[in-house]
Amino acid sequence: MHFPSETVTVNMFKRICAVCTLAILTGCASLMPPAVNVGDSEADLVAKRGRPTNRYTEGNERIYEYMQGPWGQRTYMARIDSTGRVKSFEQVLTNEKFASIEVGKATKDTVLRTIGAPSETSYLSLRDLEVWSYPYKESNVWNSLMHVHFDRAGVVRQMMNGPDPRFDPDERFLFGGFGLR
Repeated sequence: MHFPSETVTVNMFKRICAVCTLAILTGCASLMPPAVNVGDSEADLVAKRGRPTNRYTEGNERIYEYMQGPWGQRTYMARIDSTGRVKSFEQVLTNEKFASIEVGKATKDTVLRTIGAPSETSYLSLRDLEVWSYPYKESNVWNSLMHVHFDRAGVVRQMMNGPDPRFDPDERFLFGGFGLR
């Protein structure tokens, strides 16, 4: 036996499922923007990724920075050559890029052009060092923070990484001890 109210309930359920599926697909599309390819024009890059979060220059190249997400674990850098074409496009918050920053030689400008702007800055008064912090996925696995320390002249004096406390359940407010020890 089939009742009219069952038909209404089934149809309503199907509509809700369709709306939820559409919302999920739309969300996924925004998380995965179109690929940027070497040789794309600067206009293609901006059409695919939007306005960059920062712009830098190095010689006759332009560098566009694209910081990603609220947790900031990815930053993409597009290098644009003198002809206005994408020369490279890569995720730069990686072990390899951090290792390319030379302690005692690299400056703030070098760091900005290599890994982009920091997610957070702080100052260590006892050591007189400015610290730029970069959240990233160490080895594409661990939620980590890289801290780049600069002296007053803006030269890198130390780099230090460790776990990102935002992902530590014992440190999160409401999830584990309210951060008290």
